[in-house]
Amino acid sequence: MQRVTSREFQRNFDRFQDEALLSPISITHNGTERLVLLSVDEFERLKQRDRQALAVEELSDAEIEAIRAAEPPVEAARYDDELTSRHGGDT
Repeated sequence: MQRVTSREFQRNFDRFQDEALLSPISITHNGTERLVLLSVDEFERLKQRDRQALAVEELSDAEIEAIRAAEPPVEAARYDDELTSRHGGDT
């Protein structure tokens, strides 16, 4: 993702507006990312993915197999004790 300063963005608004139609642009202020400029199409696509609930019957065989084959990240192991203990630690 392209990064530009807020000052550079203000000076070249038209240019960055056109570029954001192709790829999001990160706008920084004092070296910190503060905003992202992106196309309406990309924003709408992201909003659609925000909350999407599907019934199992709606999933393809490939999606079901991907879920079946999924492995938790290594750092998730620190929560394993929650699966073996009852009521948060009562045994």
